Amino acid sequence: MEYFIRRKMKTIVFLNALATVVWCAPSLCDPEDEFLGIFCKEPEPEQPKCMDIMMNYCDDMSYTHTVFPNILGHRTREEAELGPEYLLVSVVHNLLNGECTPDIRMLGCSVLVPRCEKEKVLKPCRSTCEAVRKNCYHAFEGIEMAWPYFLDCDRFFVSDQEGCYDPLEGLRAKQEGNTPEKPHTVIQFSYQSNAQMNSILKKTAARCSEIAMTYSIGRSVEGKDLLVIEFSNNPGVHELLEPEMKYIGNMHGNEVLGRQLLIYLAQYLCSEYLLGNRRIQTLINTTRIHILPSINPDGYELAAAEVQDTIDPENEEAQNYNSWTLGRGNAQNIDLNRNFPDLTTIVYSRRRHRRFRSNHIPIPDAYWFGKVAPETYAVMKWIRSFPFVLSANFHGGELLVSYPYDLSKHPLEQKMFSPTPDEQVFKQIARTYADAHATMSEGNSGWCENFGSIGQDGIINGARWYSFAGGMQDFNYLHTNCFEVTVELGCDKFPAEEELYTGWKDNKEALLTFMESVHRGIKGIVKDADGNGIKGARISVRGIRHDITTAENGDYWRLLTAGIHILTASAPGYTRAMKKIHLPARMQKAGRVDFILQKAVVEPDMEEDYRIPSMGTYEDFDPYNQFERYTISEQNQNGEEGQEKPWWWSYFSHAHGSAPTWLLRN
Repeated sequence: MEYFIRRKMKTIVFLNALATVVWCAPSLCDPEDEFLGIFCKEPEPEQPKCMDIMMNYCDDMSYTHTVFPNILGHRTREEAELGPEYLLVSVVHNLLNGECTPDIRMLGCSVLVPRCEKEKVLKPCRSTCEAVRKNCYHAFEGIEMAWPYFLDCDRFFVSDQEGCYDPLEGLRAKQEGNTPEKPHTVIQFSYQSNAQMNSILKKTAARCSEIAMTYSIGRSVEGKDLLVIEFSNNPGVHELLEPEMKYIGNMHGNEVLGRQLLIYLAQYLCSEYLLGNRRIQTLINTTRIHILPSINPDGYELAAAEVQDTIDPENEEAQNYNSWTLGRGNAQNIDLNRNFPDLTTIVYSRRRHRRFRSNHIPIPDAYWFGKVAPETYAVMKWIRSFPFVLSANFHGGELLVSYPYDLSKHPLEQKMFSPTPDEQVFKQIARTYADAHATMSEGNSGWCENFGSIGQDGIINGARWYSFAGGMQDFNYLHTNCFEVTVELGCDKFPAEEELYTGWKDNKEALLTFMESVHRGIKGIVKDADGNGIKGARISVRGIRHDITTAENGDYWRLLTAGIHILTASAPGYTRAMKKIHLPARMQKAGRVDFILQKAVVEPDMEEDYRIPSMGTYEDFDPYNQFERYTISEQNQNGEEGQEKPWWWSYFSHAHGSAPTWLLRN
């Protein structure tokens, strides 16, 4: 009996001790505990303590102590370091090519390792965040990245009245100690991949969003965007009487200097406009400029890879690289500058017909049953969609400017001077670029000895140089209002990277002067008696068998040389109007010549029918939907399911368990 009493007493002591342990332990309270007579105590939250900043990319802040949990809720330094936010902070300098850093990095650090004083968190100022966002938002748009959620100025930053601090105060102190430099345009003279090129164009457009935008005209065989950057004081809109011009580069993928020059030109136009350059501001405010740096990104990729192999000391096959062929064509091995409809042959066969004109010639039906590259298709749709006046297409292998026709009128297509009706206008256009170039107009061209020394003063008729059919500049002239020339930029098709700055310096003035020359000649509006613009009216110049037509609102531009000209405006259903004008030799802007046409009864002999048998009409484009797949493919690639992720996405998505979708703009 005594044994059982002692055992019971021990059990009671043990339970009391256990109860004491349970009572003293910080337990979670259940609402039913109090009803059962059990009382517990809520654990007191651990008070934050200031500690040293021990994160490498944040160790240059103006303060030295931080606290966890931080503003984003990371409970420890280790947790913060493993997050995608800190990863972005650590690589943002390289992502943005040094732009807006260290501002972005330090702003991010102010949230990841917030300032701690007297064991209390101090939040960064909202005004600082808003200033950085205003100046740097374009940099993220340029790489197709969303503004980081943890830099939300309203969510994680506070006002001055709430007792904030400036996270960039240390940076400002350093900047104030340095002598301020005069603002200037900074261009990195190096080669870029296709993704980097598109990133630069989008970033440039975002930086100068009031005067620039990017748009795609289609995709290459391998699905790469054919990206255009446009400059205008009203981007995306055709303004009445404002001429439009275009630059196209990299038609042959292994001829790369033109591609680089156009990338640099886009950056230069944006930067100089913002810096107040009067010449650039005037140019952009009065002209709509379209720049397509690469029409053949697939060919460039192949050529660039081959060039990289040649400079690899371990590559035993480097000597096999031929810069004249590798990457010249697109991914289908099609030479794009031989792939356009051959309208020049049609001109030669019809030129003796009294009423035949060498303009707006329809595309022959037979063309659509051949092999049409998606890049060619995209460019044809592009130039039919905009009222381009002037254009230049950049190549390499010689140093000169070539102008139409490219196809010789010789029966055997041998080299032969083969002028257009606008021979004098084209010579003037070509000389504009050659004379403004640093060396192109010095002596005879052809010094590269690739096709013989036959050019004079840096310009040459294309067919006299060498003859070929299906060229882009002939197509521009014969199918649209656009006057295009081909600029050969030098003997070396793929110059060394250290020569790119020299190439820019030699061509910069020529690039600008050529764009300004779109304002030569005449311009005006063709209206009816009620003041409405007439679309598709013809402007003819006596003695030149090549007409141009009016745009959507009846406006037109006609490049002409100095002298006396007799102009005629005509349109179906209207009487003709004629004017005699005099263009002074040194006139720097287009003369204004308007026409008003009166309604008239249409007579058969007044309708000049230039239709050519078996050719259809000008409006027919891909009449059998042979190449509709190009458009469908583009739509599919732009769809949500198949949407191409930005080039930086794989780095972030593979670095963490869950992909940080907040980085994506959509």
